[in-house]
Amino acid sequence: MAIKTVLRMGDARLWQRSEPVGRFDTPELHQLLADMRDTMHALNGAGLAAPQIGVGLRVVIFGVQRNERYPDAEGVPDTVLINPLINPLGNSMEEGWEGCLSVPGLRGMVPRHAQIRYQGRDEYGALIDRTVSGFHARVVQHECDHLDGILYPMRIRDFTKFGYNQELFPGREMLDE
Repeated sequence: MAIKTVLRMGDARLWQRSEPVGRFDTPELHQLLADMRDTMHALNGAGLAAPQIGVGLRVVIFGVQRNERYPDAEGVPDTVLINPLINPLGNSMEEGWEGCLSVPGLRGMVPRHAQIRYQGRDEYGALIDRTVSGFHARVVQHECDHLDGILYPMRIRDFTKFGYNQELFPGREMLDE
């Protein structure tokens, strides 16, 4: 198992725009994905972007079956998404609580597009094209923001809804990262 250190907010590498992946189904890409999966699962995350472990490539993974950090969230299929494109469908926005492995111990209320279409490639270069809403859409937007050097606190509109988990959600220790 190769659990990598997750960069934390303040590390300059998290602010950089990532580079597209040019070749698929390579040993290096498969190793990166294995490291990302191991790291995400070890930290009980819903997703992880390559820049979070110091790799400046447009690669994200995500998936949620049951996660104590998101007890009310619907399932999201395990997905590898490379060189993603996101298109909002309509103008409807939804606010929801978000956390991040790069911003440990904190949560914030973040507006996101309610419904999106996302496209990209899997690790073998096969096309992914999905239309999603709800928590699935939120996770995709959150992870893809990392590829452009954006962390969720940058999207918060009301900073009275941003703080430490223990203060915002007393008694819900599972939110502590």
